[in-house]
Amino acid sequence: MTARLKTPLKLGIPKGSLENPTIELFAKAGWRITTSGRSYFPSIDDPDIRCSFMRPQEMSAYIEAGALDAGITGQDWIIENESQVHVICDLVYSKVSLHGTRWVLVVRDDSPVKSPEDLRGKRVATELVNVTRRFFASRDIGVDVEFSWGATEAKVAEGLVDAIVDVTETGSTLRANKLRIVAELQTSNPQLVSSAAAWADPAQREKLEQIALLLTGALDAQGKVGIKLNVPEARLDAVIALLPSLAAPTVSNLFPTAHLQGEKWFSVESVIAEATVRDLIPQLIKAGASGIIEYPLNKVC
Repeated sequence: MTARLKTPLKLGIPKGSLENPTIELFAKAGWRITTSGRSYFPSIDDPDIRCSFMRPQEMSAYIEAGALDAGITGQDWIIENESQVHVICDLVYSKVSLHGTRWVLVVRDDSPVKSPEDLRGKRVATELVNVTRRFFASRDIGVDVEFSWGATEAKVAEGLVDAIVDVTETGSTLRANKLRIVAELQTSNPQLVSSAAAWADPAQREKLEQIALLLTGALDAQGKVGIKLNVPEARLDAVIALLPSLAAPTVSNLFPTAHLQGEKWFSVESVIAEATVRDLIPQLIKAGASGIIEYPLNKVC
């Protein structure tokens, strides 16, 4: 059993669009986070962790300053704030709704702008001000970059600015609003990060490594299921050849009973992509498998 921390780990949970996916991910990993009304301090069923809600845009700055020991925030905001934090692991969500994102330079469909150079002397609105300024400065393009408090897409759609730098996943929303991507500035994934002090403390580091292990294990389980089946020895090779696996399927002897009629049987277990199950099970039955069980996974570590 891991020893209790002297003081709870101060963990930042991203507020806003990342909130629910993060809470769902922690649930899969084994921690229940409970929110209550407008409280900024959700409860968690672990006495060694104290949670605080924090906007992702601010998270890395508060971690660097020591107000938080660790938290989940976007790689983009770490770069934007030039924060000196320790990156423990990337968290690339799949079936929950947090994905890697792109920051892109966007204009109206009918804009004559075809490249960043065409915006020389123009106005660009964005939340990601520092990254945007560095992008244009690195190309020696003089533009007026202004901070956007929100509704950034509307500013360029209505012609209030010449271009925006905004975040997108697929670009479908931009296209639906008759906007066009001119260039990509950077990509970003959520990351679990900590302060240098927390990472240097052996007890806190052990706790952070536990969190990272189980969060990434929960992410690795997304879109996967376990499958277990029985197969006679004569059909074992044919069945195993059909099974994709993280490494190799687990094969064990079945205890001999009367209904096996003296034939040697094996139990085979594997982890497979959930999307393959509907096609795979009929193939396994044709190959000689029986007693097939499919079960969900919370973590793959």
